Amino acid sequence: MLPTMKSLLALLAVVTPLAMAQPHKAPPPKSPRLYIFDCGTINATDASGYRLTKEEVATPKMSMECFLIAHPKGNLMWDVGAIPDSSFPPGGGPGTLRNAVATKTLTSQLAEIGYAPADINFLALSHFHWDHVGNSNLFAGATWLTPKAERDFMFSEPPSPRTEPANFSALKNSKTVFLTKDEYDVFGDGTVVIRAAPGHSPGHQVLYLKLAKTGPVVLSGDLYHYAEERNLNRLPTSEFNVDQTVASRAAVEAYLKKSGSQLWIQHDFNGSAKLKKSPLFYE
Repeated sequence: MLPTMKSLLALLAVVTPLAMAQPHKAPPPKSPRLYIFDCGTINATDASGYRLTKEEVATPKMSMECFLIAHPKGNLMWDVGAIPDSSFPPGGGPGTLRNAVATKTLTSQLAEIGYAPADINFLALSHFHWDHVGNSNLFAGATWLTPKAERDFMFSEPPSPRTEPANFSALKNSKTVFLTKDEYDVFGDGTVVIRAAPGHSPGHQVLYLKLAKTGPVVLSGDLYHYAEERNLNRLPTSEFNVDQTVASRAAVEAYLKKSGSQLWIQHDFNGSAKLKKSPLFYE
């Protein structure tokens, strides 16, 4: 018996919402890809904490970006913003925390390109400060790659005023790999390498990427915050260990020269505005 028009319409009414609720899942790429998500802005009003005057900086504002590295062998999230998705108003509108604001949730940006938090195999944070860890709990099911010194500091009592412990609390029970060497090759092929760069925090680190078309790139974490800070060789006033920061900067600068890498300063508001944002990507 042929289905009636009425029965076909009824079937479509059931199937269409299901299809809409199950977005296309991204297949593994053939070579590493870097997606950059807009995770908001820190509305800083001066850069004096970085020993820069208002005349010396183009803007004191800082960008906040989250990064997905999609690799043929798995997926890594690097830094996850300041504002948890769970804190966005249920009726819509921006999310806020301290002096930061974001207009898009990280989950929605991942979904746009076919990913969910459960698809992330590895989480790595440049460091534990509040503006880099906001959505950590989304990725508690991933393997957390971290120096032990950083984890110990994150879960110490009393907590540091420079972070928001509730936003990474679920990591306490995550599968964790402690990084004990200066370099950690995430996928074993030299394309995604975490490099130790302590000083800004006890276990601060940067991320090296070898992209087939873009070339080598280093994501800075908070090794620098402003391009002017790097150009004028200024040091923040509140480093965890300023001597380590000086040494880490020297080591990374030497590595940039040796490897021919670009340095992308994650908080550089104007520089970041020029980078392609997801759903576009670098490869």
